[in-house]
Amino acid sequence: MNKDVAPSDFKINNESYFLEGPHSRLKDFGFTLEIMFEFIKGFRTLHFAGPCVVVFGSARFSTEHSVYKRAIEMGAAISKLGFGVMTGGGPGVMEAANKGAFEAGGISIGCNIKLPHEQKENPYLTREVTFKHFFVRKVLMFKYSYAFVAMPGGLGTLDELFEALTLIQTGKIKGFPVILFGKEYWSNLLMQLKTMEDNKAIDIKDFELFLVTDDIEETMNHIKRYATDKPWLMRKNIPRPLKFLGEKVFFWR
Repeated sequence: MNKDVAPSDFKINNESYFLEGPHSRLKDFGFTLEIMFEFIKGFRTLHFAGPCVVVFGSARFSTEHSVYKRAIEMGAAISKLGFGVMTGGGPGVMEAANKGAFEAGGISIGCNIKLPHEQKENPYLTREVTFKHFFVRKVLMFKYSYAFVAMPGGLGTLDELFEALTLIQTGKIKGFPVILFGKEYWSNLLMQLKTMEDNKAIDIKDFELFLVTDDIEETMNHIKRYATDKPWLMRKNIPRPLKFLGEKVFFWR
């Protein structure tokens, strides 16, 4: 037990407590139920969104940062391509991508997360859902998206990027384009990947799992090539909400 935290702080919904090891069967079962209901909340919020593209990136870039301005262009371009833009719902690159989609009249979705220092949702969302747990949030962002754009970011961006690449590499998801946007920013990461390939930790074919570019048009062409030929992306195939379940379509303006 963590001696720095009072016993009263140990609750079933405390993720750090859950991850410290085994607890009573009742508490672990309670946590399982909490996770189930969090998934259901996410399903009800995102089920009718249609095909989306996730944009990852730092929450720390100001509105004056060049990456913020490029992310606005990225969000608008994705929207014009016919996809919804999904982000982590916070500031920085997330806000910029949502802003681009919002101002282009498209679908702009935020999957926010509760943090010790509360992450406030940005004002450019047509729909928002807030999660307690990172892994639930990440699963649902991947479930409802068909391409992944990693703009410059930090540890969270790397976590999401490598989760996507691992799922594709292992065949858990197939045919999903991944774009690393910002050649200079990602150059050291590419050097590390080359070191991994030199040491046989990854295969040379793994470099085919992603595109590295500075060009938004090239990004859109890559998404069109690999993501728009899937029949289930057609909006006519999106499930319809059922009134008796209290389901509504919130996305269209």
